[in-house]
Amino acid sequence: MRALILMLLTPGMAAAQQAGWGNVGQPEEKGFSWTDPLWPDFWMAWTPATLAVFIGIFSAIAVIGLMEGFKYKDGLERKGVLGLTTTLGDRLFITLLGSVYIFLAWLGFIGQPIWTPLALAIAWGIFTFWKV
Repeated sequence: MRALILMLLTPGMAAAQQAGWGNVGQPEEKGFSWTDPLWPDFWMAWTPATLAVFIGIFSAIAVIGLMEGFKYKDGLERKGVLGLTTTLGDRLFITLLGSVYIFLAWLGFIGQPIWTPLALAIAWGIFTFWKV
């Protein structure tokens, strides 16, 4: 009886293997993901997105610092629409702070996707460096 059952199942197994069912339990290869951790065993979940944000912020601080250090030694102060006397570093800080509020408000009231607040944050940054 066992031989009969085995003989009946064997052609079915071969057909399943040929149909592609042989990979059912195998791990699937994943491509690039913005949310997968870069170092899974690290204490902080560094994803490519968080790494890009931190690199962008520190690069902006470095560029502003170099501009104030070499090109605009007096700090490029001006009085803007808010009535504040600001330098390039002050305007960068106001831009970053406003961008955080834009993203948090968007996520709190609307949710994802976050392409629209990205455009709003870029527009806020342009406005801040132009008028503030």
